[in-house]
Amino acid sequence: MTKTKTKTRRWDTADYLKSDEDMAAYLEAALEDGDAAVFTAALGDIARAKGMSQIARRSGLGRESLYKALSPDGNLEFATVLKVVRSLGLDLQAVVR
Repeated sequence: MTKTKTKTRRWDTADYLKSDEDMAAYLEAALEDGDAAVFTAALGDIARAKGMSQIARRSGLGRESLYKALSPDGNLEFATVLKVVRSLGLDLQAVVR
C-alpha cells in the first residue's frame, strides 16, 4: 500500500480580495467585530492584496514600517490607519447603531 502525501498551502486572505468591493466589505466586517487586532489584520490583508509597496508609496510611509505597523506585534497609530485607508481608496464612516 502506497501512502500519498497531501500537499497543502497556507491560507492567505489577500489571495481572495479581488475587488474594491470585496476589500471594503472585509474591512467593514473587521470593524463590526470590534477587536483592534482583527481590524489591523484585515487592513494588512487588504494592503497585501493591493500591493504593499504601492500602498506605502501612496500613504507616504516606508514599506518596512508599514509591514511592521500592520503586523500582529505592531503598534498601529490612528494617523497611520487613516493614511493606509485613504491610500487603499476606502473611507471610514461613523453610523448610528
